[in-house]
Amino acid sequence: MLIIFLVTLLVDLASGSHIWTGLLVLIFCFLFSFIGVYGARASSIGVNALLVMVLNIDRPHTPLDSLITAAYVLAGGMWYTVLSLLLYSFRPYRLVQQAIGDCIQATAGYLRVKAAFYARDTDYDEDYRQLVESQVDNHTKQDLVRELLFKSRNIVQESTHVGRVLMMIFLDIIDFFERIMTSQQDYRMLHRAFDGTELMQDCRRLILQLAAELDEIGIAIMSGKPSAESGDLAARIREVRGQLAQYRDRHGAVENADAFSSMDDILDSIEDLALRLHTLHGYTTYDRRLSRNVTAEVDVGEFVAHTEVDRKLIVDNLNFSSDIFRHAVRVSIATLAGYIISGFLPFGHGYWILLTIIVIMKPVYSLTKQRNVQRLLGTLGGAFVGLLILYFIKDTTVLFLLMFGFMIMTYVFLRTNYLIAVIMTTPYVLLLFHLLYPTDFRTILADRVIDTVIGSGISFVASLLIIPRWEHERISDFMSAALEANIAYFRDVAGSFLGRPATVHQYKLSRKNAFVALANLSDALSRMLSEPRRQQKSITEMHQFVVSNHMLTSHIATLAYYMDPYAAQYADKAYEPVVEDIVFRLERSVDVLEDKNTAMPRPPAKELLLALNQKAQASKDFKPVVDQFNFISKVTADLAKISPALALSYGRREAPSPSPPAPTS
Repeated sequence: MLIIFLVTLLVDLASGSHIWTGLLVLIFCFLFSFIGVYGARASSIGVNALLVMVLNIDRPHTPLDSLITAAYVLAGGMWYTVLSLLLYSFRPYRLVQQAIGDCIQATAGYLRVKAAFYARDTDYDEDYRQLVESQVDNHTKQDLVRELLFKSRNIVQESTHVGRVLMMIFLDIIDFFERIMTSQQDYRMLHRAFDGTELMQDCRRLILQLAAELDEIGIAIMSGKPSAESGDLAARIREVRGQLAQYRDRHGAVENADAFSSMDDILDSIEDLALRLHTLHGYTTYDRRLSRNVTAEVDVGEFVAHTEVDRKLIVDNLNFSSDIFRHAVRVSIATLAGYIISGFLPFGHGYWILLTIIVIMKPVYSLTKQRNVQRLLGTLGGAFVGLLILYFIKDTTVLFLLMFGFMIMTYVFLRTNYLIAVIMTTPYVLLLFHLLYPTDFRTILADRVIDTVIGSGISFVASLLIIPRWEHERISDFMSAALEANIAYFRDVAGSFLGRPATVHQYKLSRKNAFVALANLSDALSRMLSEPRRQQKSITEMHQFVVSNHMLTSHIATLAYYMDPYAAQYADKAYEPVVEDIVFRLERSVDVLEDKNTAMPRPPAKELLLALNQKAQASKDFKPVVDQFNFISKVTADLAKISPALALSYGRREAPSPSPPAPTS
């Protein structure tokens, strides 16, 4: 509130001079873009300050009027703060419930993407692309809930029943998401074996039903009402199991033993997810019998990112190697150019150009491009809607009600769907101006469209030419981070099978870090695909690297699923050379990507999986565990083969020597 008060006051006082106003535009745009080094919350404050600056540009006032205007802005901020705190005191869990419900629905979307792999003649590349995009979306939603839950003392330390239930729901949905990841299978093999039957389609329908029930749970949590549980899911699972058993009896399971084993695993996963859904349905009733102590096992403080307000962070980022510094320079130059251009135009509302630039420009090119397209399409679509309304409706009362509706819809979609928000904003602004200044609406409409096009053009040129940062310049950092996070995750999981189990806290922290690193890598690849083609390097290999990392994380999650029932019973030192070999390959891949030439001793790898495979033949329970070690070993060998080529594409002068060959499983 203090910041927007001072910005309003200074801009109003300088509004009589174009030189002083231009100087303030340059300084404020750099300053309030640069404070993004302190995280998303600081960035939001910066954006609000810039919006206030734009809305008060070129409105000459006397010093007293400037002070009164700034006081009005301050009063509005204070009123909204009081209103927010008042509403929060009445419904303290409402925001968390909305975020958890949204997170659950994102998990349902992830399930639907997984179901696509079971469809006949599916496009696997497109399925994997949607899978990594959905993972990024889930990570974003989960991170928001962590922020709301773990940084709020009155929920983390809450002794009330509702607070504990909300925490349990979130912890269980994270476990639910991990369980979905464990269902990674060889879908091509399954289609070859079962496409002559309805088994794959039956599994797909079961997964879609799970997703539908998960959606119902999300809606129930957001609305605060109990969800309605489907009663036929368990019966349908038994029916599909019976069909699989009949098909196995008729055709035998010798030739397709792996396919039948995978299908059994899929149905086991579906059944386990159905049981977890039953628990989540129970949570929506807020039954006190379900309450338990949820914070005893984990230190929630380590599960959220903390940004200290340290002056050293500012100094460290005052250079062109900092993405935020580049973004701040880019925004300040682009906005100043927009202000200068608007001064020469004989038409329009100059601040609309600046407003377009500020809301469009993001630290990375792909996001700026996406916002640019959405802003243009939304403005044109909204202008058409506004034109129709003003042409056919003359009653001011009706126009006011429509304006009020468009205003509400603007804020409804502002955070969730920017394109729709812009479509709603344009008729809202047009109706507002028409009611305040009943002139020819076509003039306002033309000004709005022209100013938006000019602002979009400036933003596009600035993001393309002014010290841009391309993804290929930094994606190797995301690649190394994903591998290192998977190493830590694998060590914690594999330790249980070596007789050295990790604590629950350490396991959940390494799992969270692996999921976050994978989402960041997937997001980086998605951004790269939106950049100019000449800036896209080794896309095929990069896509293979991301998919292999996703498979690696999925197989580690599957191995983790077997910890509770089998780790204590089948803990064996025979796993040691296998674990060392897998870790060696991943660490070697990290060294290759980071251009390190450190000589690493070759861990013992004699016969590696041979003894374990022999044991697996004698134990049905032991075999799934060994299978996961086999899968993980194979994927890490693939990653070790891909890494040298990627290192060459992303900065290596010469390709490093390849990693040792993978042990045969």
